[in-house]
Amino acid sequence: MTATRTDYDVIVLGGGLVGLALATALARESIEVALIERGPLQCFAEPADAEDWDSRVYAISPGSADFLRAVGAWQRLRAERLAAIEMMDVRGDGDGAIAFSAYELGERALAWIVEHRELTSALVESVRTAEHVDVLAPSQPTAVAWRSDAALITLSDGRSVSARLLVGADGVRSWVRREAGMTREPRAYGQTAVVANFTIEHSHRGRAFQWFRDGEGVLAWLPLPGRRISMVWSAPDALAGELVALDAAALATRVSAAGEGALGALTLITPPAAFPLSFLRLPSVVSSRLALVGDAAHGVHPLAGQGVNLGFGDTATLAAVLSAGRPIGDVGAALLLERYARKRAGPVLAMQLVTDGLVRLFESPALKRLRNGGMRAVAAIAPVRRVLAQSALR
Repeated sequence: MTATRTDYDVIVLGGGLVGLALATALARESIEVALIERGPLQCFAEPADAEDWDSRVYAISPGSADFLRAVGAWQRLRAERLAAIEMMDVRGDGDGAIAFSAYELGERALAWIVEHRELTSALVESVRTAEHVDVLAPSQPTAVAWRSDAALITLSDGRSVSARLLVGADGVRSWVRREAGMTREPRAYGQTAVVANFTIEHSHRGRAFQWFRDGEGVLAWLPLPGRRISMVWSAPDALAGELVALDAAALATRVSAAGEGALGALTLITPPAAFPLSFLRLPSVVSSRLALVGDAAHGVHPLAGQGVNLGFGDTATLAAVLSAGRPIGDVGAALLLERYARKRAGPVLAMQLVTDGLVRLFESPALKRLRNGGMRAVAAIAPVRRVLAQSALR
């Protein structure tokens, strides 16, 4: 796919999940979009066999699934590669524990586990079949110039494209964020997420597990189709280094023991991968002719599995605001950008306060009795459990 013009309503920088979803959502509102990605858009062939699993997965909330269905991506996912989280079992580093049930909330699932390559392929296909989108990939942006009525991007091949609005969907180390002078850098947690997939001895029955490990971070087991799970262990950097250095059998034994043997013996089916974790909060996610979405706009700890859902929330909100503001005649108008920033400020701040607060709470040995007692208290009050869960679902 190549560009057929040089002037657009919106330029989206970044062809990851959030950028792809935004480009498709805007195009469905007949907004002319250029999607710029440094590398070729990722396209994945179907797995060669049933045991070919992607170690990077996402917990997609029901609200995000509804948005993805609206942009034509969710229905492209293969049912046999999806797993529903019907129960969530969370355990503290003492006697604290709390459980969440989709049945109790009147939902089919608390979340859906989707592989990275499955969701990327579905979104790429949605972009390919959408009108009003030109894809420039691979294309390297080298400079941006701001005018009162537009933003102008210069590419490494000498081409230039302009738009009334530039959207940064280019990740936590966002190039366009730096170019706009929004210089706040992510704060490292001192933790690394180690991810891998395992077969399991006992069926998970749609149950996800999470343990707050004393001095060892947060361990999560997420259900995959069949007798398989995906592990995300947000471990202190030193421990993460130890985990990825273990051989397959030793890692499986270590992970099983850390999970209290809840699903019996584990067998590793994908090599472990590691992703450093960071926190990012900006004074504002908008500037003149610029809006930020996804990891370019905010960073959260993965213990609640809400990072990509926040990004999809950004895209849905921005697309709705720009669509409703079409009578203004300028999708980059400051009024619309401030409206977007205002609508997203509350949900993002709330999730950051919860996730960052939990990380800090469980890092303090002095607060062990308090945090585990709090978990027991919440577990005993059904309305409080429902309020906590509902905020994540939508």
